[in-house]
Amino acid sequence: MHKRSVRDLDVQGKRVLVRVDFNVPVKDGRVTDDTRIRRALPTVQYLLSEGARPVLISHLGRPKGEPDPKYAMDPVAHHLGELLGEPVVKLDAAVGPEVEEELEKWDGRGVVLLENSRFYPGETKNESDLATQLAALADLYVNDAFGAAHRAHATTVGVAKLLPAAAGLLMEEELDHLDTVLRDPERPFVAILGGAKISDKLGVIESLLGKADLLLIGGAMCFTFLEAKGYEVGDSLVEDDYIEEAKRLMEEAGDRLVLPTDVVVADKMEEGAESRAAEADRMPPGMMGLDVGPDTVDLFGEYIANAGTIFWNGPMGVFEIDAFAGGTEGVARAVAESNATSVIGGGDSVAAVSKLGLEDEMSFISTGGGASLEYIEGKELPGVAVLPDKED
Repeated sequence: MHKRSVRDLDVQGKRVLVRVDFNVPVKDGRVTDDTRIRRALPTVQYLLSEGARPVLISHLGRPKGEPDPKYAMDPVAHHLGELLGEPVVKLDAAVGPEVEEELEKWDGRGVVLLENSRFYPGETKNESDLATQLAALADLYVNDAFGAAHRAHATTVGVAKLLPAAAGLLMEEELDHLDTVLRDPERPFVAILGGAKISDKLGVIESLLGKADLLLIGGAMCFTFLEAKGYEVGDSLVEDDYIEEAKRLMEEAGDRLVLPTDVVVADKMEEGAESRAAEADRMPPGMMGLDVGPDTVDLFGEYIANAGTIFWNGPMGVFEIDAFAGGTEGVARAVAESNATSVIGGGDSVAAVSKLGLEDEMSFISTGGGASLEYIEGKELPGVAVLPDKED
């Protein structure tokens, strides 16, 4: 990674404002998936071991720029304390005189967790006033929230311009793995893309076509490609406005872009619907494709088994419904069994891998769905760009 790391800073005795990504699901006052909290622990533990005084800040959910008890950070603070085994002082605000007073009284043990950054309208607007107030709370700034790095917010960009700034250990890890995929993949490099719409992934497809040896396409977006080939796709989801784009991409890619040979069809997208496999080039009228079929799983599995590097983003079908989860599960197991370096690019792919208990079989699982896709697409991430480069 070419950005300055937290390890390049002298943090002893310093108050360090750490932007973490604790945007986790909470139900009935309890955290139901603590993956993002766990992934932030190495940076927090490193700072504590170096004698720093970490002050953590994160967003949670989508409050409308004002306090909302539903999105308060208290359940996160409780869970963090259990994982960290250190005191977690949760404050009821993120900035203001009361916060400054509490930090002055803080004995320096454990960490402080500030209130939800999105309780302030200045967060998403990257207002300088909020950034200035945040910067006044600390000596140094560390961004460890890769999942929020594609947002130019006060806690990701504004405050980074006002304090000596660096990347946290998770941010460093994310960038290193994605840079490997982009710049130095072991070949063959196989990219697997799923999800609903070509329009959401157009830039990513174009970027990967310039880098990958093979691009395996699943998910509902495959039907726009199949329609573009002149196939009968029944009532499947098709983006008519992107038919010509699909034709162009297939022409550019040639046989490097691989589409399903069979799909699982049903008359409705719901649990218990009668489903069956059908050839991808002649789907029955009145039926919709909701997953890739078993022959496609075998075909994709062969490419995956021979890969040197794999990047996967997006499910192969409606994996939340068991009848349409076979494609995603088959691909996940093939990636898990492969000897390739595998990078799972956030979002629903991570949920599928977690559901199957295969996290430990993957080389790296990104915490940032949107951020990882924008990085792969070649877009500049504001929360990364603002961090200073490592000194030679």
